[in-house]
Amino acid sequence: MYYSTTYLSPICTITLACDGDNLIGLWMEGQRFHGGTLPESMIEKDDIPIFDAAKAWLDRYFAGERPATSELPLAPMGGEFRQGVWDILCQIPYGQVITYGDIAKQMAEKMNKKCMSSQAIGGAVGHNPISIIIPCHRVVGAKGNLTGFGGGISRKIQLLEHEGVDMSRMFVPKKGNAL
Repeated sequence: MYYSTTYLSPICTITLACDGDNLIGLWMEGQRFHGGTLPESMIEKDDIPIFDAAKAWLDRYFAGERPATSELPLAPMGGEFRQGVWDILCQIPYGQVITYGDIAKQMAEKMNKKCMSSQAIGGAVGHNPISIIIPCHRVVGAKGNLTGFGGGISRKIQLLEHEGVDMSRMFVPKKGNAL
């Protein structure tokens, strides 16, 4: 059984999901793949300790603190490849960015492969079911292009600016399918 609640953040309404003990989802209003990893529907229930912990984490994050991803019991649903990518996302420091290509190199090394497609990484990053806490917003294109955020590019920019990322080299591409 899966449960949900909402959190009113400074950037939008957020839906949180859990299995009773672990956080399994965090989706921003209008986000692509909202609830897409869950095999069944959720029951709205606010009084679950993991929701209290996640809301406190988010309160601290939006107040400018740097809570660690490891402070919460997370259980995102996905295959081994996606789990590997999400593990790498959890290692990206607050206020810093990494490229899809950098993640591809790390995954290739993990999987004992010569190389890995940045597009495959983009697919896994795009299906991250626990946005913000598993910081997929910290992933950018090789030249600083801001693409591929399920919550929308404007929210990606808000989150990066909130964390104090130097945005001087970042840009929103005029064309592309990952906008």
